[in-house]
Amino acid sequence: MTGITTTSEKRLIVASGRAHPDLAHEIVDVLGVDLVPMDAYDFANGEIYVRFGESVRGCDAFVIQSHTTPINHWLMEQLIMVDALKRASAKRITVIAPFYPYARQDKKHRGREPISGRLVSDLYRTAGAHRLMAVDLHTAQIQGFFDGPVDHLWALPLLAEHVRKRVDRARLTVVSPDAGRVRVADLWSDRLGAPLAIIHKRRDPSVPNMVKVHEVVGQVAGRTCLLVDDMIDTGGTIVAAAEALRENGADDVLVAATHAVLSGPAVDRLKNSLISEVIVTNTLPIDPERSFPQLTVLSIAPMIARAIREVFDDGSVTSLFDGNA
Repeated sequence: MTGITTTSEKRLIVASGRAHPDLAHEIVDVLGVDLVPMDAYDFANGEIYVRFGESVRGCDAFVIQSHTTPINHWLMEQLIMVDALKRASAKRITVIAPFYPYARQDKKHRGREPISGRLVSDLYRTAGAHRLMAVDLHTAQIQGFFDGPVDHLWALPLLAEHVRKRVDRARLTVVSPDAGRVRVADLWSDRLGAPLAIIHKRRDPSVPNMVKVHEVVGQVAGRTCLLVDDMIDTGGTIVAAAEALRENGADDVLVAATHAVLSGPAVDRLKNSLISEVIVTNTLPIDPERSFPQLTVLSIAPMIARAIREVFDDGSVTSLFDGNA
């Protein structure tokens, strides 16, 4: 079957873009439904065509897309899918963007810059989305960009449970890789009952994506250190932080991050680093050639499926995380 129908004829459908079909299939398997059939392809000039293979009139539609490379292509495909659902008379449309596109462009640092994260929210709304669901937004203020309900899901419970089984918490120190992630690291510290350390770093403005670490604030000598962040992009910050922790006497260094962007040299950097395990979720696809021995990938699908069920049943998405984060 392709949807769930209640006695009041309320109907749920899940549609997926082409960026990360494995995640979408995991989600619908948990929900016990099928993905709505859809034709999607690219014209020779790069334009995207989408058409749903069955009626969606009056349905509660959830549109999943993981914004991996090429991010602009997959964003456009999701917008077109939302527009198609709106024009086919879907009753409510929820955009699911596990990795929210342009999240790092959430404010102006200098004059004449865009706020691209806000632009993306406006595009979703204009296309016809009524609701937005995302996992671990880069900054909380992005929730205010969208003119409608936003469900902000947290991967912390999933990741922390893995860490809890992996390490001796009596010897664990949670580490923020920079001052900007202290609030997230503090949540981890509370969750695991571990002390907090902070790495003070400064970027070299003349070399993009290069970081020079200055000092470690907190007790890390002789301890297992857990570096936490929302994403790993090129890996420069995390690898430099791990080196600083080792130089300050850490016995072991692990990394936990929600989004494995893994751009450019990231895989080589992490594979050849002093990090014993890199724990991430599957919000983004990780091709086999980008895997490496220290990488552990946990599935975010059950959490997204539960959130979809709560939204569809007019329940509470917040209740999924009460007492967890």
